[in-house]
Amino acid sequence: MVSKRVTVAHPQGLHMRPAQLLVSAMGRHPCEVTILAEGRRINGKSILSILSACIRQGSEIELICSGAGERAALEEAAALIQSRENGE
Repeated sequence: MVSKRVTVAHPQGLHMRPAQLLVSAMGRHPCEVTILAEGRRINGKSILSILSACIRQGSEIELICSGAGERAALEEAAALIQSRENGE
C-alpha cells in the first residue's frame, strides 16, 4: 500500500471531465484506488463515487493505492489531480 496527500488544482475541482479522466486512467491499473476526502473513503475507480463527493479546488485529499502496480497508479493519479488543465 502506498499513499500520498495532494491538493486538487483544477478550478472546478473533480467535476465531470477531470473525474472521468481519473477513472479512465485508474481503470488501466489492477490495484485498488481509494481517495480520502473530508473523512470519506471514495472508490477512485467509480465516477459516481467521485462526483458525489463534490471535491473542490484547493481540497487536500489522500490517495491510497494497494496491489499490483500501486506506485505507478499513485503517481498517475497524483499528476492528474494536481493538474489545472484536466480535460479543458
